[in-house]
Amino acid sequence: MANHKSAKKRIRQSAKKRLENRYYGKTTRNAIRKLQTLTDKKEAEAFLPEVVSMIDKLAKRNQIHKNKAANLKSSITKHVNAL
Repeated sequence: MANHKSAKKRIRQSAKKRLENRYYGKTTRNAIRKLQTLTDKKEAEAFLPEVVSMIDKLAKRNQIHKNKAANLKSSITKHVNAL
């Protein structure tokens, strides 16, 4: 267990950040799944920019690698265009 005041604070901060990161990651994964299950092209095209934005934010925060973000965006865009 932490003995220093700063170490205790760091534990609190990292726990809070971890929860936020889990939330953003899970929300984005759910949005990607939702987009991939859509069958209506107009609805998918309207939802695509939101999902791309979420993916970009994860990459900016280094939660996912920038190449993985690019691959995800590419695959969901292909899906929407194929509808």
